[in-house]
Parts: sequence; structure tokens; C-alpha cells
Amino acid sequence: MNLVLVHGFLNRGGILASLAAHLTSAGHCCFTPSLKPCDARGGLEALARELKSYIHTTLPENSRFAIVGFSMGALISRYYLQELGGRERVAAYFSIGGPHAGTVNAYLYPSKGARQMRPRSEFLAQMDRTTDRLSGIPITCYWSPFDLMIRPLSSARWPIAQQVRIPSLVHSLLVFDRRLHQDIERRLAEI
Repeated sequence: MNLVLVHGFLNRGGILASLAAHLTSAGHCCFTPSLKPCDARGGLEALARELKSYIHTTLPENSRFAIVGFSMGALISRYYLQELGGRERVAAYFSIGGPHAGTVNAYLYPSKGARQMRPRSEFLAQMDRTTDRLSGIPITCYWSPFDLMIRPLSSARWPIAQQVRIPSLVHSLLVFDRRLHQDIERRLAEI
């Protein structure tokens, strides 16, 4: 299956290389775009439109694929699915350490995208109003009880998703965790 892996804040697609390598060895075809600017100064909607364009030009037309979003990439992926029509082609959605209800750490950076990731932002409220558009898509949410980047921690546990606890000691290390790799591989085999 084709997979699109979407990086997080101040990252590039390369941060997902180990996950992509694992899933490629399991027979999947992985795409890891580097969305710009990675500090989301133009907003998460702009990065989601860039993601849509990337998918349109890279993947075969009308082909189904799974999408994996890490941290901010989980929100970019959600916007693509909920607001830009991506749900029509997506076979599964995996969120890794995504701040679905915001994170207080977003107050530490001044970009538009960081403001959108703050708790109770209008962007997050809009996303919550259209969550029903994801019905029928298998959604898995990976989170760590030790994640100091997503605060409050409950923000990473998205109620509409199947929850998987990965005890990674650092937010950015979630994407390197073999248990996460194996769980995504197993779930893809069931689609």
C-alpha cells in the first residue's frame, strides 16, 4: 500500500526515515514530503494544501493510500482529510503524538501554525466541528505517557481513535520506536 508520512514542527520528511524503511521492508511504498516552511508560519491550512498538491502530483490518480501524521503533521493530515477532500482516498489514518486538543508548548513560538496548535484555538475548534467527516476511516492514535511536548498529555489521546500507548521517553523518539513500527505494519496488513 502507498503511505504518506507527514513530519512535525521544525522537522523535515527525513525524521520519518526509519519508519518509512520499516514499512518499505514490509512491502509498502512510502512517501515522506518535506513541507515548507516547517515552522508553519503560513498556517497549517497552507501546509495541508501543499500536502494535497504533493499527493496529487506524486501518487497515482484515485489510488487509495494510508496517511501517517507525526506531531504537527497529525493536524496537517487531519485538515487535509477533513477540509480538503482527502478522506475520499485514504484507507487509514495514523496519528503519532498529535496535539489534537492543542499543546501549551505552542505558546513558545510566534508562528501562525504554532498559534493554531494552542489549546482552544479557532483552528482546533473548526477541526472538532468537522470530525464526523472522518467516519468510516480506521484511525489509530499513538501517544506516550512521558511526552513533554504535548501538554496536557490528554491532548494526544484523541477520543475518536483507537488508542495505542507507546512508552517512548521523548516526543521526537516516538517515530523511531520499533513497537510503533510493528503496530502500524500489523494494522496495515488488516486493511
